[in-house]
Amino acid sequence: MYLDHFGLRELPFGITPDTSFAFAGKAHQEALNTLLIALRSGEGFIKITGEVGTGKTLLCRRFLATLGREAVTAYLPNPYLEPRTLMLALAEELGVELDKNADQYHLLKGLNQALLEYARQERPVVLCLDEAQALPMESLESLRLLSNLETEKRKLLQLVLFGQPELDERLANPSVRQLRQRISFHYRLEGLLPDEMSLYLAHRLHVAGYRGHRLFAPASGKLIHRAAHGTPRLINILAHKAMLAAYGEGRQEVVARHVKAAVHDTEGARWPAWQMW
Repeated sequence: MYLDHFGLRELPFGITPDTSFAFAGKAHQEALNTLLIALRSGEGFIKITGEVGTGKTLLCRRFLATLGREAVTAYLPNPYLEPRTLMLALAEELGVELDKNADQYHLLKGLNQALLEYARQERPVVLCLDEAQALPMESLESLRLLSNLETEKRKLLQLVLFGQPELDERLANPSVRQLRQRISFHYRLEGLLPDEMSLYLAHRLHVAGYRGHRLFAPASGKLIHRAAHGTPRLINILAHKAMLAAYGEGRQEVVARHVKAAVHDTEGARWPAWQMW
């Protein structure tokens, strides 16, 4: 690979969510602030939506890392679960032992008792569900039942839904209107702004160990942003492939032709963006 060629310790533009590479762009920072404000306000339901590749999972991990010991946290990366399994998965995340053969009433009762104990310790409990657009309708209703668990002062469980825009379509169903009305905080996560692009590229390169002169020519960064429409995952894919193209030529700088080669090789890049060339 090109690590030695560019003087890198690791690949700078991987697509696996890695909080060590997190870039505090405008959208991500606003979304994180929204989550923290909602949590400290004691709100029951919070929703974060965004298109594929905008960094929802990375945001979720940043949020959990920021909380640290401030809260008891549970994370479900794949919530495509029927109601009983969803409750059992939550209990397992919280370290609560429940009878796997119990009916939904007794599962809910057992969770309530565990959450009350955390409340007595003054420890808020936060459940983050990634890919929430995949939740079955029956499980969405189970989340509403979980949100009913409360004392006279506060909710026992705060739920954060991270999902694609399809989540909004599911929540528009009349059968879950009670749940929809309980979502008090919502943020729509967008991609990187054009003027954040050079900072984003430089940040990830620096984290990966790059200490040389500017690696991406200014025009290259602009073209990557235009082709990816600001979507971080696509930006990473195009930047990685453009660096491969530069490495193949023995070049120390990524220029426009390297980006064009990357776009030709990337299905997700949108061709209308290149009509201005």
